[in-house]
Amino acid sequence: MTTAFWCVLVAGLLPYVATVTAKVGARFDNRHPREWLARQTGWRARAHAAQLNGFEAFPLFAAAVVVAHLLGAPQARVDTLALVFVAARVAYLVTYLADLHLLRSVVWFVGIGSAVAIFLAAA
Repeated sequence: MTTAFWCVLVAGLLPYVATVTAKVGARFDNRHPREWLARQTGWRARAHAAQLNGFEAFPLFAAAVVVAHLLGAPQARVDTLALVFVAARVAYLVTYLADLHLLRSVVWFVGIGSAVAIFLAAA
């Protein structure tokens, strides 16, 4: 398996890291998890928002990696860009939790930009 494919796995699991972060140490209501999360504030609410954004960003990245593979894009370039995407998503979670909104936006653009670049690598 390529590095990029491993990155798809990691990127697919990262939203769950945010989910666990939002719930850890709290009196979590597992009968009504969505309602419980909707009532959270502060870093728990930001962790939940990061989770949702992670699920939103993932399909573009995963599709880009698969398309690049199918079209024979240079693997080293795709692997590098996939690592950039994962690093940006980790940084996104950290900056969201820390409430660093401007830096969070920058790393969001880096992540989405790397996914687009993976598509372009196949062109």
